[in-house]
Amino acid sequence: MRTCLLAILFTLALPLSAQAQSADLMLCDRVAADPSDPDKPTEVKGVTDVASADIPTAIRFCKQAAPSSRRAMFALGRAYAANRQTSEAIAAWRKAADKGSSAAMVELGVAYGTGSGVAKDEAQARKLFEKAAQAGNPRGVSNLAALGGAPADPAQARALLGKAAETNAEAQYQLGLMLSNGSGGERDDVAARAMFEKAAAQNHPGALERMGAFAQEGRGGPKDKDAAKAYYERAAALGDEDAKKALERLRCPYAIKDKQGKLVTTLCF
Repeated sequence: MRTCLLAILFTLALPLSAQAQSADLMLCDRVAADPSDPDKPTEVKGVTDVASADIPTAIRFCKQAAPSSRRAMFALGRAYAANRQTSEAIAAWRKAADKGSSAAMVELGVAYGTGSGVAKDEAQARKLFEKAAQAGNPRGVSNLAALGGAPADPAQARALLGKAAETNAEAQYQLGLMLSNGSGGERDDVAARAMFEKAAAQNHPGALERMGAFAQEGRGGPKDKDAAKAYYERAAALGDEDAKKALERLRCPYAIKDKQGKLVTTLCF
């Protein structure tokens, strides 16, 4: 009774345009919509994670709205995932992806890429990310780039990453790489450094390593050996191998070679 009353009150509190949607979908959006889902209307804020207290509400109302809404089906998968019902989450995402939900394609790609709830299959993950990227999903672009792939049009990939980079650390890192390499447009070390800095603030290992390199070389900003070392140390602590090698080079900066140019030893401090 309390839940039904909540649905009625929530519906009455919304503008007439929103009331055109079902109360089930509105409640589903309220507790389980993904902020990065391209299907999400702009007036729906979304939640980064489905709160544990909202899981029962999310499952109930998203399930009721799912037959007529692919974004509700996708959100239902999020609710199941939050409730550790992995097989149900994947089933919901499959149905949403079959209906064209690019957000669901990304989540399925992540599942295949990590082997979470399904047999690990990087090729299948790549296909799903490619399909999502072709549909214009920024997370599809960034995840595809993380697997070492890219859409056929680098300029389009850069534009899509720019949208995803507003909130996504991986997209910030991948866009930073494109900006620093001049891929898909002009090379811009200042903008690349800004992207790496944003992702590094979220403890992205690759971005921390790149910030170390940019600080060490003075690319896109001030040269600062102490800051470079600090970035490398943070990245190395997160397992980044390039950062570990960079720290070793800082510790042993001088290489002694023989007449043939072969390394004999290094001088360390």
